[in-house]
Amino acid sequence: MSEKIQKILANAGVGSRRQVETWIQEGRITVNGRVATIGDRMTYHDKVCVDGREIKLIRSKNQKSRVLLYHKPEGEMCTRHDPEGRPTIFERLPIIRNSRWICVGRLDFNTSGLLLITNDGELANRLMHPSSEIEREYAVRVRGDVTPEIIGRLQKGVHLEDGMARFDQIIDAGGSGSNHWYHVTVKEGRNRLVRRLWEALGFTVSRLIRIRFGNVYLPAGLRRGQHIELHEDQVADLESFLGQIPQEK
Repeated sequence: MSEKIQKILANAGVGSRRQVETWIQEGRITVNGRVATIGDRMTYHDKVCVDGREIKLIRSKNQKSRVLLYHKPEGEMCTRHDPEGRPTIFERLPIIRNSRWICVGRLDFNTSGLLLITNDGELANRLMHPSSEIEREYAVRVRGDVTPEIIGRLQKGVHLEDGMARFDQIIDAGGSGSNHWYHVTVKEGRNRLVRRLWEALGFTVSRLIRIRFGNVYLPAGLRRGQHIELHEDQVADLESFLGQIPQEK
């Protein structure tokens, strides 16, 4: 049975559906020697190449879903290659055969904390899709006097250049002066959203750490720059969690 090219390549861990759609539009994918176009369908027995490199679909199809938890330090990029030569998270990840690692969302250069990384493109797509509205929780250290009125505004909504945004929850995590921490929760992955919300009201974010993504928490003993792999039952728990979220039709 044929399926859309982006779905098959995402399932094979080549990239997320959005990435594959971009590659199709750029003419980087061929199926049986013909340049693919959006809407084309294929099977796992077709010969597909990305940038001239053949993808072994049957091998990829039979691979189990793997998920890594990576504690990203500040000063690393979430891209595979950085034009400025800065270090990337992929330099620290283990080698994977007949597939590739996909980063679930991104953290900016100056943000640390939890990253989910998988070889399963369909799983990555479900985790990142805006319709899933999966909670992301951050520990944030801000400078400035945060009053109850400020917290109310952040939870009600603040107008940013790309539309209204808000924190779904704010918890005072203690501290004083320039070392005051809050735990904030958002349900969307807009670029630098947490920082921009605070900065829109005149505050400076001096530290930002993602501590939770959905039902997955940053392990207490996982040091920056290190990763652990989820066991099969933990991957099943993650998929079960996603199964409870209504999917976009």
